[in-house]
Amino acid sequence: MAEPQPADVHEGAADPHAPTGTAEDRKAAAALSTLDVQEDSGAKKEVDKNALDKAIKGLDIKDKKGEEKKTVKVEPADVNLLVAELEVSKQKATELLRVNEGDAVKAITAFVTVAP
Repeated sequence: MAEPQPADVHEGAADPHAPTGTAEDRKAAAALSTLDVQEDSGAKKEVDKNALDKAIKGLDIKDKKGEEKKTVKVEPADVNLLVAELEVSKQKATELLRVNEGDAVKAITAFVTVAP
């Protein structure tokens, strides 16, 4: 038969605030409990807005750096040479040539030097 249970234990009842084992569990539980709280603090919204503005400005600067790339004419014969000799894709061969100013010898040297 079943073992006798103490009088204060009820079948199916669970303690909603059971103690957690580690400090990380307690921190996670505290963070989850704050998600349900509705706060109308304007300061937090202002901080979030400022952080968002800084992040967007940082993205704009990165985009400007990308626009400064100079155009390099890449010869199809050089692309085919790199594809055949280095066994890379056409996109990778084209990128290697652009980085090395369209010079196939520099591109091959750079690839071999960097490759493990």
